[in-house]
Amino acid sequence: MNVLILGSGGREHALAWKINQSPKLNKLFLAPGNAGTHDIAQNIDIKINDFEAIKSFILKNDINMLIVGPEDPLVNGIHDFFLQFNDLKHLNIIGPVKAAAMLEGSKEFAKEFMQKNNIPTAKFKSFTKNNLTEAHQFLKQLKAPYVLKADGLAAGKGVLIIDDFNQALESLKQMLNGQFGSASEKVVIEEFLNGIELSVFVLTDGQDYVILPEAKDYKRIGEGDTGLNTGGMGAVSPVHFANKNFINKVENQIIKPTIDGLKKENIEYKGFIFIGLMKVDNNPYVIEYNVRLGDPETEVIIPRIKSDLLELFIAVGNNKIKNEKIDIFNETVTTVMLVSEGYPESYEKGKIISGLDTKSESIIFHAGTKLENDKILTNGGRVIAVSSFGKNINISLKKSYQTIENIKFDGKNFRKDIGFDLQ
Repeated sequence: MNVLILGSGGREHALAWKINQSPKLNKLFLAPGNAGTHDIAQNIDIKINDFEAIKSFILKNDINMLIVGPEDPLVNGIHDFFLQFNDLKHLNIIGPVKAAAMLEGSKEFAKEFMQKNNIPTAKFKSFTKNNLTEAHQFLKQLKAPYVLKADGLAAGKGVLIIDDFNQALESLKQMLNGQFGSASEKVVIEEFLNGIELSVFVLTDGQDYVILPEAKDYKRIGEGDTGLNTGGMGAVSPVHFANKNFINKVENQIIKPTIDGLKKENIEYKGFIFIGLMKVDNNPYVIEYNVRLGDPETEVIIPRIKSDLLELFIAVGNNKIKNEKIDIFNETVTTVMLVSEGYPESYEKGKIISGLDTKSESIIFHAGTKLENDKILTNGGRVIAVSSFGKNINISLKKSYQTIENIKFDGKNFRKDIGFDLQ
C-alpha cells in the first residue's frame, strides 16, 4: 500500500514513524514533511492546500491512502474535493468532510452541535461587532475569569482567559476588530469551567469507533503554566485521573452522542476526533473538538499504540472499525518540546541543530526542521519533540530531559516541569 501524509510537524512525523512499522506499507510519502521524516519516507514539495497538485501526485504515484495531518485542509474541504473524481473513488482518506470539519472550523457550530445533542459543555453565546451591547450584558452575567474564543481557526492561539471584566471587554473589542484576522470576526464567550484538562481521542469510520490513549498537554510557554499560550510545550499519557469509570462517562456522555449526532445530520466522518475535556468534580465537559490528532499529544499517544495503525486506517476506509481491537502499551510516555527563542511570539529560523544522532532511550520527533546542505536547521517555533517510555512519569521524563541535554541549537528553550501536576 502506498500512503501519503499531509503535513510537516511532530504529529506527522509520529504518524509516519508508526506507519513505517507496518508490513502492509509499500511506499510512504509526506507533503511537505521535515528533516526527520526525510529519514523514513520521501518528502514531496507540495503545499497542504494545493489540492490539484496533491491530486496529480496521488494519480502518478498510485497512492491508496491519504492521511490529513493538520486541520486547515480539512476545513477547506480536501475530502470533498477528492470525492468528486471517479478515478479516485478507491482513495482511503483519513480526515472528515468539510461539514464535519466545522466541529473545529467554527467554535459556534461546535457549541451548537453539543447543545443539540445534550453533550456537557460550558454555557456560551456568540457575538459579532453588531451585538457588542448584548456581549457586554452576557459578560456581566458570568463570573471571572472570562473565556473568549475566536470562532474560526487561529493556530491554537485564539482563546483568551481573562480575570478582569473591563480587560475582557477590551479584549473582546480587539478580537472583533481583527486581532486573529477573520477567525475572530465572531467570538464565542463561555463560562469558565474550574477543573483539570485532558484530551481523549477517537478513531471512527462514522458508524463505530475505537478509543485511543488519552493525554494531557501543557499549552503555556512558562513553567507552572504561566505566560502566553503556545501550540503545546509537552504532553503525558496515560493520565492517572482518567480511570476506567471516568472514561466510561466520557464514552457514554460524549463520544456516543457525538457519533450519533453526526449520523443524525448525515455528516460522513472518517478519521480522528480529538475531544478536549475539562474534568469538573469527576464529570467530563467538552471544551472543544478538533478534527485531527493534537500536537504534541500525538507524540505520546502514537508510541503507546501497540496495534498496526495502518490496519486500523484500512478498517476505517472499509467501514469495519467495529471489528478492530486496539492494543495499548501500559507504560507512560512523555514528550518535551524544544522551541525557538522568542516563541510563541517572533523567532528566528535557520539555526543549526546538533546532537540528534547521540544515542539515547528517547524517540525524537521533528516538529519544525528542514534539511539544507546536509545540515538540519530549525524551521519553526516548535522544533523538536523528545518522547520517552517509562514505568512511571518520573522515569519517562528523566529520559527525555537527559536526551534534551545532548540536543543543541542557538536559543533552545523548553519547559522543565512537564507533568508537574500529575506527579
